[in-house]
Amino acid sequence: EKPGKMVRGPKKHLKRLNAPSHWMLDKLSGIFAPKPSQGPHKTRECLPLLLILRNRLKYALTGKEVQQILMQRHIKVDGKVRTDVTYPAGFMDVIEIDKTDEQFRLVYDSKGRFVVHRIGREEAEYKLCKVKKLEVGKGGVPYIATHDGRTIRYPDPDIKINDSVMFNLKQNKITDFVKFDVGNMAMVTGGHNNGRVGTIVHREKHKGSFEIVHIEDSAGNRFATRISNVFVIGKGSTLLISLPKGKGIKLSILQEQAKRYAN
Repeated sequence: EKPGKMVRGPKKHLKRLNAPSHWMLDKLSGIFAPKPSQGPHKTRECLPLLLILRNRLKYALTGKEVQQILMQRHIKVDGKVRTDVTYPAGFMDVIEIDKTDEQFRLVYDSKGRFVVHRIGREEAEYKLCKVKKLEVGKGGVPYIATHDGRTIRYPDPDIKINDSVMFNLKQNKITDFVKFDVGNMAMVTGGHNNGRVGTIVHREKHKGSFEIVHIEDSAGNRFATRISNVFVIGKGSTLLISLPKGKGIKLSILQEQAKRYAN
């Protein structure tokens, strides 16, 4: 190959050691990992359906079995049947398995790893979406773009960027929204504090740079992160979604050790 020669087309493989560490794949049981398809979530911020069904829920032993499950149209993501083995399911996505009458939501645990969190049927009818973009489209139609690649036209005029909207998956409508305000509950979805949950305490604005948000969790620990990593999940102290065990509180190493010994 001559230096500087372009490669043709997108990459179709992903080496196991290059896979995101929060997928929790071991080093030795293969060379490759599932390369997520293009979809609503980014490669490094998603969990392919293959890993959900095989590694997390243990419904299959091999990738071939996962494909057979999907091809029988058993698995719905956000209310739509998905048959792609490497479909990128991401934060807040609702996964339904009608055959076993189970519903799950993908959320982060307090260590920033995806948890396939079991939820009830009522909660599976909606998801929260963070507003990434608010613009006026063709013909003067206002629309918002959300973190999971949706475009929603004619939103409530009070909805602004960084707010979260409650999106009903059955009706494809916004049923409620939460402002990005001090005092509301938020989850961190990126960076060092990924997966932590707390109350927004303060918002620092830096012109021409990153806005920083200070958050305090229910144990009284304070931490700061960029505004792009903050996802509002509750009005005041009432959460709109259920959280996995740990409730988004990061324990120190000593606290974790004490908890382990207590059990």
